[in-house]
Amino acid sequence: MTSLLWKGIQLETSMGSAEFASMVVALLGLSQGITLLLSKGLLLLGDDTAYYDQSAVGFSGVLFAMKVVLNAWSDDFVYLHGMVIPSKYAAWAELFLIQAFVPGTSFLGHLGGVLAGLVYLWLKRLFDGPDPLTLLISSVPNVVTWPLKFAQRLLRSGRRITGAGRVGHRASAREAPRGIWRCSTCTYDNSLATDICEICSTAREDRAFSRRQHHQAGGNGELSVDEIRRRRLQRFDR
Repeated sequence: MTSLLWKGIQLETSMGSAEFASMVVALLGLSQGITLLLSKGLLLLGDDTAYYDQSAVGFSGVLFAMKVVLNAWSDDFVYLHGMVIPSKYAAWAELFLIQAFVPGTSFLGHLGGVLAGLVYLWLKRLFDGPDPLTLLISSVPNVVTWPLKFAQRLLRSGRRITGAGRVGHRASAREAPRGIWRCSTCTYDNSLATDICEICSTAREDRAFSRRQHHQAGGNGELSVDEIRRRRLQRFDR
């Protein structure tokens, strides 16, 4: 797990999360497939041991492949048991050293991982740009978060309930439900008992229009500031 964290942090930082996940899936399939082909090949060459019938559990094959990818273009040197070797060949050195010190490990599994890393690098050189698997993984967050985004759009387009009335989208007074009238300025739904908006004090459109007609005819239906204040106090006293 420490090796996975060390290699994974460096690779994911340089490649991005989607391409890193795509690489891990590809290396997993390649390493297992190459290991199976090596086992079958040894059986066909006359080895009495059927390696593909033996079980080997672990993630070390993919770790070897990740080491190959990580050190592919590195010019640094590493120290392995007193030996100084180029980083690009570190996976091969570890392959034989681990087998020498721990003979019970899966040599074919580790070798399959090293070869899988080389095959992955070869395929990356052949095909420029993101691979289809990376594009598929990149679209997963959009698919997962789509219901949440859809719900957010519904909430934004809906109406907010506040106080005794309701504030909704801008609309004319004809679209307001029966028994209320909608202010043309702030879209607040007011009761028909009042002719002035309780939020912004804008006069009701049809009443304001009738007052303007009366004023043009010679009448004076405009309310004074004191009268408006008095009516508002009366309304809140009820």
